[in-house]
Amino acid sequence: MTQQVFIITGALFGMLAIIFGAFGAHALKKILSEDQLKSFETGVKYQMYHAIVLLILGFNFQFSTSAMYWCFTSGVVLFSFSIYGLVLSDAKGKKLKFLGPITPLGGLLFVIGWLLILLQAI
Repeated sequence: MTQQVFIITGALFGMLAIIFGAFGAHALKKILSEDQLKSFETGVKYQMYHAIVLLILGFNFQFSTSAMYWCFTSGVVLFSFSIYGLVLSDAKGKKLKFLGPITPLGGLLFVIGWLLILLQAI
């Protein structure tokens, strides 16, 4: 794992969070319920938080581990992207229920990533 990979992934996730957030606030506002929109926004927020963490780890590479990278990257994909899929499929009336159990796995990976940072600091 290289410093560049951390920074590129963080920047990509950050850029996509801005795009998805704008898409949700403008295009989806008309077709999603208030609860669906809140769920979508939760996915965007968690994606952005962890994009920033990846950037910080990338710019402090001597502190970072590949396990941190994989926890946060996989966490974003499993947590945020499963929320996007659940919300958008529900809005179309064909909810992809198999995504439901994937979301908590992403959350667990976030927790493990933060635990790894804690352990590295100790």
